Amino acid sequence: MAALAVVRDLREHWAPASGEELEQFETDVLSGFVLARASAGLADGTIRGDVGHLDQIRSWFGRLLWDMEPADADVYFGKVLRHSPSGTRLGRSQALSTYFMFLELRHKVEIHRMTGRVVECPIDEMNRPRGAKDAQLRIPPSEPEIGTLFTGWGGELATCRKFAPTARNYTASKLMSQVGLRVSEACGLDLGDIKWDLGRFGKLHVRHGKGARGSGPRERMVPLINGADRTLRWFIEDVWGQFDEDHTWPGASLFPSVGGQVIPHDLHDQRHVIPHPRGHDSPPGRRPSMVQPTMLELA
Repeated sequence: MAALAVVRDLREHWAPASGEELEQFETDVLSGFVLARASAGLADGTIRGDVGHLDQIRSWFGRLLWDMEPADADVYFGKVLRHSPSGTRLGRSQALSTYFMFLELRHKVEIHRMTGRVVECPIDEMNRPRGAKDAQLRIPPSEPEIGTLFTGWGGELATCRKFAPTARNYTASKLMSQVGLRVSEACGLDLGDIKWDLGRFGKLHVRHGKGARGSGPRERMVPLINGADRTLRWFIEDVWGQFDEDHTWPGASLFPSVGGQVIPHDLHDQRHVIPHPRGHDSPPGRRPSMVQPTMLELA
């Protein structure tokens, strides 16, 4: 028969972690949090946003985040962020909740051993910020509005100060409106991606197409409909040679910059590409500079 023995708690003999050890552990935990979110397939910008929110809360709190209690969250979201935009409050509370979920799943026991504290999220049903992010409704422009935009823009080509880059931006934007390309897809096109001998009008080989659900870039062939073939022929025959780039080079970009490099891929806001055509009034509630490329009705 097994004999009984006194069980002693070994935690009494563990030396408490020093402040330096806790700070180093906090850094390691944050690094693990970033890696875990990356492995889940989140975009780098989303991860940077969450880390930025956590850094803002940590700077205000002044202590290790796992020491934060619901009363501290009440003060932060109820006073410090009382008049902040709802999107900021929601994003910060979501980042904090996700971080504490990571702590509870991965480091709850370790934190209790080092500090004697049981990790618990300070955001609960009583202090969780309410509301939802405002929906940003984008109304596609009508075909007459698009025609007005490019008519006015095309008229400015005769008087603009720098013809080549202005014609390049005009062609890229018109191509996007004619065949429904995204900005990043148009920026990644090379001269060799134009397949004039395919189909009735020719086709574009989009090599850097947007993937779905983290699948990565997806290639596709896009027909040069809606007059896109004429737009590209004019640009290549009359404009492209004015750039400092040789068409015999492998990978010569379709829309090069003045210095011979491709258009920057961060021009996702068409305000950087589409100017306001002089002599044409903006439709109520929308400026021509905010017109986004859309797929027109197939001809």
